[in-house]
Amino acid sequence: MNKMIHTVDTVLKWFLASLMAGIVLVVCWQVVSRYVLGAPSSITEELSRCLLIWIGMVGAAFAYRTGVHLGLDIVTRRLKVERQRNVNLVLTAAVVLFAIQVMVIGGGNLVRLTYELDQMSAALGIRMAYIYIAIPLSGVLISFYGLCQIYCMSRHQTMQPVEGMH
Repeated sequence: MNKMIHTVDTVLKWFLASLMAGIVLVVCWQVVSRYVLGAPSSITEELSRCLLIWIGMVGAAFAYRTGVHLGLDIVTRRLKVERQRNVNLVLTAAVVLFAIQVMVIGGGNLVRLTYELDQMSAALGIRMAYIYIAIPLSGVLISFYGLCQIYCMSRHQTMQPVEGMH
């Protein structure tokens, strides 16, 4: 299982790094085309917005994996270790259920609806469904990491940290 988690981690890190590099290049091109060339590019604003959506959604899954997502542990830190483990199990299961119900199923329905309605982006000319795929993809990733966490907790183990992120 650790090999599969490591593979997903590696692909996700490289994918996010590529998206980040892409948004930097797009925004730099927007600045150059607007202020140096005097003819702003027509697609850079929309492309940077789409990249930001993907970075935000897929980045949320990676943040969940690395444990840097928003969390309040004021109450749980005061509990005994066994009780902390039980609370963390319940909370992780709730996160997985939310990710499946809202992000995978709800996001999947949004993708299907926008695909069926043939909703297109104005400047890029691509289907909005392709942009919205980030939502169910992020839900699948969060569910995957949550289920891996539940598996490890049920065996009284901890998940391996993300390589290079210790």
